[in-house]
This record gives sequence, structure tokens and C-alpha cells, in this order.
Amino acid sequence: MTKELQIADMLAPGQNLSAYIQTVNSVAVLTAEEEKSLAEDLYYRENLDAARKLVLAHLRFVVHIARSYAGYGLNQADLIQEGNVGLMKAVKRFNPEKGVRLVSFAVHWVKAEMHEFILRNWRIVKIATTKAQRKLFFNLRGQKKRLGWLTHAEAKAVAADLNVEVKHVQEMEGRLAAFDANFDAGNDDDDESAYQAPAHYLEDTRYDPSTLLEDENWQQNGVSNLQGAMAELDDRSRDILQQRWLSDSKSTLHDLAAQYGVSAERIRQLEKNAMKKIKAFIQA
Repeated sequence: MTKELQIADMLAPGQNLSAYIQTVNSVAVLTAEEEKSLAEDLYYRENLDAARKLVLAHLRFVVHIARSYAGYGLNQADLIQEGNVGLMKAVKRFNPEKGVRLVSFAVHWVKAEMHEFILRNWRIVKIATTKAQRKLFFNLRGQKKRLGWLTHAEAKAVAADLNVEVKHVQEMEGRLAAFDANFDAGNDDDDESAYQAPAHYLEDTRYDPSTLLEDENWQQNGVSNLQGAMAELDDRSRDILQQRWLSDSKSTLHDLAAQYGVSAERIRQLEKNAMKKIKAFIQA
């Protein structure tokens, strides 16, 4: 096996996770001097072989972090592979002049990739999209291991500790307690269970042909009745309603009063009487 293929296998765990872990643990741990020398070769001279050695020497560190996320029920090999991506990003950005070890610098990058993978795959519907929700998702799970449903005081304490709002703590607690459900009934479900599938009660009837036809007929009937009622009015009453309610630029009572040479109160009375006639015609 060539060196390139061997490295690719170490970066992407296969089905035999135990063999992968054994392989990465066999890579020697770098001393501080060795790590600094390799980091300088990469940072100043862009030595890719130095980058390869830095990555390989820290793969065991990624495995260690991945084990801490075992409680999320996701495939460990996938988590490790995502963490390896974060490790490579960290190696690329590592500055040996900062005076810290690579493992301390890389932990942020490794966890960031794992967190993103967990949030994408933990549930069918992504439950944490904002910065506050992401913070709560990973921290509140730890709190829930030693707490039942949070009281208001406990939720307030968690919110203060994480610098988020109490309502966000309570909302995330509910999301964590929820579970995914199949939209359609399963093949093995009996008649009663199949009827409870969301597909039966989440049906969108807005575009059902019969509903659309009914709505259209109702609208046409309403327009027809209104036109018939308006035809029964005298010209002045019809014009008042037209300008007050059916025109794009609606007139005020005072505008119509000036137009017809009467008081605004008289216009209001005419409008009210016209409305009564239209209502009586439509209900007849």
C-alpha cells in the first residue's frame, strides 16, 4: 500500500473502527520540540510532509474527543472523520510562534466540525440554528443528565450561566425531549397505528380541487349578490358606498359632504341606510 493510500485510510475510518483506533494509536506522540520543528516547516516553508506528520500524530486526539459525543447515537466513524477535517483545518492555521501546543489550538476546530455534524444528523429536522440554540443544545444535554424537567429557577440559572434568555432554555428543553416520527405509516403498523400517522392529520387541503371550486363559487356568489344589492340603491347612495369602500382612494365623510352640499352627519346616515339595504338584500 502506498503512503498516500495509507494516509487516506487513516483519515477516513472504515467499517473496522477498532483496527483504525489501533492504527492511529500506534503513531508516535510528538515531543514539544518535534512539533515546533514540524510546525515551523509548514508555517514558513509550506512543507506538506510536515503537515502530514502533524495530522497523523494527532489522530488519536480526535478519537478521544469523538468518544465524548457517543451519547448522541451517531456513528463514531463518521464523527471521527468529521473531527479529522477539523484537525486538518487547525494544522493549516497553526502558528508555532503563539507558544501553545497544537492539541490546545486544534480542539476548537475538531469540536466545531463534530458539532456541525451532530446538528445536521441528530434529528431529521435541525433543532439548533442560532448561536444561542447551538450553545444550549450541547450544554443543556449535560444539565439534563442530572436534572429532570427544569423548574423556572433552574431554567433561570442555566440561562444566566450560558448568557441566553430563559424562554430559549425552555424551548430547547422541549426540543430535546421530542422525537422524530415517520410521516407515513410503516409496513408493519396495524390499522389503528397506521391511522395515527401524521400523513392522515397533516393533510394540506388548501389545494384540494373540491375546496378550490367551493371557494370560487362562494366568491362569485358574493360578488353577484353585492352587484345586485348595489343596483337596488339610488344613485347617490350607490356613489357614497362606492367612494367610501370600493374605491382605491377612499373618500372621507367630509369629502362627500362637500361634494353633495350636505353635512357629514347626513352622509353618515345615507351610508348607514345603504348598508342596511345591502345586508337585507343579500340575506333575503
